[in-house]
Amino acid sequence: MRRLYGWLLGAIAGLVIAALSIPAPKVAAQSVLSLTPQAKVTHKPIDEMSGIARSRAYEGVYWVHNDSGDRPRIFPIRLDGSVIIPPFVSRRDSSDRVEDPAVVYEGVQIEGAVNIDWEDIAIDGDTIYIADTGNNGNARRDLAVYVVKEPNPEATLQAHALKRIPVAYPDQKAFPGDVWHFDCEAVFVFQGKLYFLTKHRAPRQLSTPENGTKLYRLDTQHTDRVNMLTLVDSHSDLGGWVTAAAMSPDERTLAVLCQAPQQSIWLFERPMRGDKFLTQGKARRIPIQNGKQCEAMEWIDNRRLVITNEQRELFIVEVAAAP
Repeated sequence: MRRLYGWLLGAIAGLVIAALSIPAPKVAAQSVLSLTPQAKVTHKPIDEMSGIARSRAYEGVYWVHNDSGDRPRIFPIRLDGSVIIPPFVSRRDSSDRVEDPAVVYEGVQIEGAVNIDWEDIAIDGDTIYIADTGNNGNARRDLAVYVVKEPNPEATLQAHALKRIPVAYPDQKAFPGDVWHFDCEAVFVFQGKLYFLTKHRAPRQLSTPENGTKLYRLDTQHTDRVNMLTLVDSHSDLGGWVTAAAMSPDERTLAVLCQAPQQSIWLFERPMRGDKFLTQGKARRIPIQNGKQCEAMEWIDNRRLVITNEQRELFIVEVAAAP
């Protein structure tokens, strides 16, 4: 019996040693999608596209806007990079010569609005939401959303903001404070409500990203007092800070664009109940590579995304075909 036990122990030891000597299977690195520009917006007044939203009323029209420092205005473009200019736009120079409309067109001015730091734009039906929610230093106390009825891009040079909705975060107690989690460059609409995804920084470090985000919902639209956002969900690590978000037309997929230190597109499936997209829906990450700061994103349809960068380039991503 002792000999049998000895033989068994020896055999087991041999198997363990053999197993340890077998190299572990290599895990393949996830493929990276290299973005190739499909078009470029060359209209000079559009110098840094910070947001993009697809029109529901006008086929093939996308509204874009510049970042902070610009006038309160939006521009209608197409995916080929062209700007839609009303046919009546004209101006004469000092020599009384007619100037090129493509040069003089200055977009649709939003009356009653101020561009302190416009960061994103979203559309619900014929309603445009413009998010003046850029808050790099986390010290602003005048964050707001402008509500505009979508103008006809071929017939309008001005539109009036119907509302200015002041907003604030329920968990921000100091301005700027020690936690810098209260900047927002990403808004989207889901079931008629406007949502916000925050861009996080290391404490008092303007250029040092933290990889988490929080999801907030706008439940009230008071114009005479601050609307406290509702904290819905959070994610601790997306690999980079959030610069854009968009809800698919069928409202089944939330796309989130992340930048430094890793560029990627996150796709969050709609949860079975509620709106906790970040933690209760299935998630998929598409690593991307562009070498430039991608700022804005929108769904073309339920299969394709358009992404823009600071250099005014347009990229098309086929979601199903992406790695």
